[in-house]
Amino acid sequence: MPRSSETLPSSAAPPVGALLRRHRHAGEPLSCVPVAEGLLNRGFRLSTTRGTYFLKQHLDAPTADRATIARQHRATQRLHALGLPVAPPLPDATGRTVAVIGGHCYALHPWIDGRHRDGTQLTAGCSRRLGTLLGQVHTALDRVMEPPAGGPAGAPGTAGDVCASADLQDTFRAIDELIRLARAHRPRDSFDALAEHRLRERRLLLAQHAHHRPPPAEAAGWVHGDFHPLNLLYRGAEPAAIVDWDRLAVRPRAEEAVRAAAIFFVRPGGELALEKVRAYARAYRRAAGADRAELAAAAHRVWWERLNDFWTLRWRYQLHDRRADPQFPAVSALAVWWTREYAAVRDAFTA
Repeated sequence: MPRSSETLPSSAAPPVGALLRRHRHAGEPLSCVPVAEGLLNRGFRLSTTRGTYFLKQHLDAPTADRATIARQHRATQRLHALGLPVAPPLPDATGRTVAVIGGHCYALHPWIDGRHRDGTQLTAGCSRRLGTLLGQVHTALDRVMEPPAGGPAGAPGTAGDVCASADLQDTFRAIDELIRLARAHRPRDSFDALAEHRLRERRLLLAQHAHHRPPPAEAAGWVHGDFHPLNLLYRGAEPAAIVDWDRLAVRPRAEEAVRAAAIFFVRPGGELALEKVRAYARAYRRAAGADRAELAAAAHRVWWERLNDFWTLRWRYQLHDRRADPQFPAVSALAVWWTREYAAVRDAFTA
């Protein structure tokens, strides 16, 4: 399940021998190559005398404990039994799917041959199938998970983990701090100049649209939590596997559908491919049993969330982590474009 190759120091190499002693059916190791660091966890292509596997090392603190991972594993096993394209973990000789070795949690999955496809590579028909797939995931999770108790909840992650009813004063304070950090960054480059411009632009937009702050969502259900192109593998035109269920959580379902569209169908300049969004959203509504009002309200909350969200800049300036830098230009432009084309975007999700 490759995303990008990397070279890790030997100290970061996974304990392949100890793991395969638990998975005796997997054979003897031949090679173990890092293939997918991702933003939160680490992955390896493990080749053995009996096949090829995806070895996942869980590192993200909020979701890296055995109980949380085991819950994710049970969900994917049940979804697989319902015929959904997932890659559930392989149990070891004792039936366990989570191995705790050296204080870290590991899981062995089947290797899925496939590739990632973003919205530019999806036809209208593929966009419809994508919406149908996410709708099927949401309805299937209703069948295989315990009914959610209370309102939306979930583990924190990366993009989009801003309350959809974010408070403006908190946002303005964050903008001021990020502007200060961008101006002080050395050596200063074009990214810093763009960041400062977008932050000032965003502050003005928020002041103009303060009266459009939405109320919190009232309904929630189980969702994948991180449904985007790097977590979906295709074989040809068909989805082969939905991966990375680390952020499985109870959240507003329609918001996941809108967030996914805003990632899959964003163009480099920050616009959404609205015809593809329309095809996707119609298929999602049919598969999930969601109505137009639910999608309209979700689109409004996600729009507000995007106006208040600066996660890529927080990573750069506060965490000194530049891995999210390439996402910033399109993500920041999308918030501005979406505000200008608000009615057209809402109509694409509800027509």
